[in-house]
Amino acid sequence: MHRVSSVGNNANSNRPRKEKRLRYVLSDTDDTKHCAGINCLAVLKSSFSDGCNYLFTGSRDGTLKRWALDDDAATCSATFESHVDWVNDTVIAGDNTLVSCSSDTTLKTWNCLSDGTCTSTLRQHSDYVTCLAAAEKNTNVVASGGLGGEVFVWDIEAAVTPLSKSSDVLEDNCSNGINGSANSLSISSLRTISSSNSIAAQTAQCHGYVPICAKGHKESVYALAINDSGSLLVSGGTEKVVRVWDPRTGLKTMKLRGHTDNIRALLMDSTGRYCLSGSSDSMIRLWDLGQQRCVHSYAVHMDSVWALASTPTFSHVYSGGRDLSLYLTDLTTRESLLLCTKEHPILQLALHGDSIWVATTDSSVHRWPAEGKNPQKVFQRGGSFLAGNLSFSRARVSLEGSTPAPVYKEPIFTIPGTPAIVHYEILNNRRHVLTKDTAGSVKLWEITKGVVIEDYGQVLFDEKKEQLFEMVSIPAWFTVDTRLGSLSVHLDTPQCFSAEMYSADLNITGKPEDDKVNLARETLKGLLAHWMTKRRQRLGSQASVNGDVLSGKDITTKSLTHSRIEVDVNAENDSMVYPSFEFSSVSPPSIITEGSQGGPWRKKITELDGTEDEKDFPGWVLDCVLSNKLPPRENTKCSFYLYPCEGSAVQILTQGKLSAPRILRIHKVVNYVVEKLDKPSDNANTDGTFSPGLGGRLQHLAVGDGSFRSGLKPWQKPRPSVEILCNNQVLSPDMSLATVRAYVWKKPEDLVLNYRVIQGR
Repeated sequence: MHRVSSVGNNANSNRPRKEKRLRYVLSDTDDTKHCAGINCLAVLKSSFSDGCNYLFTGSRDGTLKRWALDDDAATCSATFESHVDWVNDTVIAGDNTLVSCSSDTTLKTWNCLSDGTCTSTLRQHSDYVTCLAAAEKNTNVVASGGLGGEVFVWDIEAAVTPLSKSSDVLEDNCSNGINGSANSLSISSLRTISSSNSIAAQTAQCHGYVPICAKGHKESVYALAINDSGSLLVSGGTEKVVRVWDPRTGLKTMKLRGHTDNIRALLMDSTGRYCLSGSSDSMIRLWDLGQQRCVHSYAVHMDSVWALASTPTFSHVYSGGRDLSLYLTDLTTRESLLLCTKEHPILQLALHGDSIWVATTDSSVHRWPAEGKNPQKVFQRGGSFLAGNLSFSRARVSLEGSTPAPVYKEPIFTIPGTPAIVHYEILNNRRHVLTKDTAGSVKLWEITKGVVIEDYGQVLFDEKKEQLFEMVSIPAWFTVDTRLGSLSVHLDTPQCFSAEMYSADLNITGKPEDDKVNLARETLKGLLAHWMTKRRQRLGSQASVNGDVLSGKDITTKSLTHSRIEVDVNAENDSMVYPSFEFSSVSPPSIITEGSQGGPWRKKITELDGTEDEKDFPGWVLDCVLSNKLPPRENTKCSFYLYPCEGSAVQILTQGKLSAPRILRIHKVVNYVVEKLDKPSDNANTDGTFSPGLGGRLQHLAVGDGSFRSGLKPWQKPRPSVEILCNNQVLSPDMSLATVRAYVWKKPEDLVLNYRVIQGR
């Protein structure tokens, strides 16, 4: 499993801290669809007779979405975006608080009916948080478990209440007296943090509150369940046992053995007497917690059981898992029915009236008939079998030769997602990335604009990659992953600043054609263009107000004006975003990064409001976009020798080593040779004059060349009378020195170029 770096506090570490990275996640669709598998579901039923029911979905794309449900439709009404990795589980605490957990090691709380603003971030886990459980009647109690073997019991109200204060009060006045569920407030009093607060304030946590820790797991926890009153908690994971706890104290009460593989799903009845467990050993077990033993086992599935949902009376269980099948089993009679089969493994189930929502590793969610209020109606259709022990079940399948026929062929309706990207190739020009998604569609992305520039449809990926091959050599200035189902582009300093191109090659008008453009710098400017505009507006309005009149609400602006990065007039004048680096406002990318406070955060670039400052961004990013300062970089020059071809009568122009920018084109070397041949009097001191700075001299010559008229490439004029060769191969005028070195020279030693005069021209 892919792991993210720890987000713990490293303030006391003596090791040098690695510079924080910035990444951005691209999307070519609207914001109303998931683009990766759905890990979790939660249904919020309206308390009003004519009110709207909502479905919440949490995805491997790192977001949650709220769907307004109608009889035969579901409309996306909000996207909850703040987690920086997979959303693994979500529960509803009380009437309107959504709690989610993620592989980014955090829990987050949200107002169910808000526009998607995160109200608090809870950091206690040391590894991925995999599962949650909420008490139905004790609305403040939520339990969380994760891969670190930790189980925490949270009083959600007590944990997040300090965050309703302003950021300056939050830092100074966090109470140390809040713990457990004592003196808990009504969950409805939880206030959503205003979007005017800084990201650091949103992601901060009052260290005075500490959740109850249920200590005992030595390995990963994958499943939790809690009874309605919050007085009994069960957990399971890779230790293959069901542990039972008192969540009010964190003390163990019993341990139940019987499964032979990881426990992946748990359910508890409302009273806390019975518990159901699903395991990777393909078995479902019913436990009587009073008798502390397994009273029934159900061999229904042929592979791991990953999801369970029960009827309100706990008389029947719906189960799904790795075998792509959804079963309904009568816990008393042990009769079982195959309701439907899917194309993808089932990850979670949510019963909703007489239907059931099914989440899978696909980005779509399906609603199937379930007869949740009267499940016996389904058994009247026939086709049931006895869920005996495992050997009996597998013998039955072996004799019959197949699994039973499913009761339902098609879902009631589907909430469609978009196919996840599963394969990619970064092309040699270091601006385009070729991708393939789960539907087999191949697309070409321009990552400096964040858009799809070509959709090839379902073609062979490797063939298209070969067709798009270019013989160019540009440093690798970014990396890519598809963990979130879409392209995530990672920028690390100082490596990201290693790639440059001439403005002419980027079709930038109004700029000298030989100006070098740093790809990472311009990309960062494009990503933060909206933020820069908002920031200038805020600082402009700030400057027009007397500083003594500022209220506490202006704390963020005050910190901006006193930050280490002041408003740099020259930098502001250089903030224009070139067309090659303008990002879409229709499908804007999301930034994922962190600053000096608060931990990692995620936000769409069009939602940055200018309040974010150096506490929220890596310092090197702000240095780049605000002050136009780039970190020290590796040598961007290419050293080479320039000799006449063997046997040529042309005079020797230079005998020393020369250097020039790696992106220098061969046609400029041609121009240099032509000029030197025309001015033999300069040859005597050529080595001393041009050895350290050939690049500058060549650029000067090229700029003064009449061939550089608008729209006319240098090699479109009459061919020069000089050719440049490497390894006896004539070089194309538009090749760069770096390309020649990588594809023609192919040696670690300094590049050697030869020139010759073409007779008769």
